[in-house]
Amino acid sequence: METAKSKLTVLFDPPFWVGVFERESGGRYEACKLTFGAEPRDAEVWACVLARYDRLDFSPALAVQRAPDRTVSPKRAQRLARRQTQSAGVGTKAQQALQLQREQQKTQRQRLSRQNREAEEERRYLLRREKRREKRRGR
Repeated sequence: METAKSKLTVLFDPPFWVGVFERESGGRYEACKLTFGAEPRDAEVWACVLARYDRLDFSPALAVQRAPDRTVSPKRAQRLARRQTQSAGVGTKAQQALQLQREQQKTQRQRLSRQNREAEEERRYLLRREKRREKRRGR
């Protein structure tokens, strides 16, 4: 049986409040960062999850090594849950996934800016050539 896990961590990353969505399923791990701005209330976070989750731009998938399933005693499960709610911050896997997403966006942005720059240079060249032709014609 395959399980899917989703997790949302809301933290203050000065100067904004940020939500980090993490999802793991089928041996793949993906993360997405969403900026809230001012401190969001619980209702705003829930509304955001309901309205935007299907449109979030998750990072490329990272392979996940699955830990063997173990039964955990109820007291230990309670301690782990308390520890997770008290710890602030994002896990290393999420940071790696977000870094990979940033790198891909950077290369895409560089490619687009290069195309725009080359198109602008071509336009200027054609304009200069047309002006020279007009001067040769004596107009």
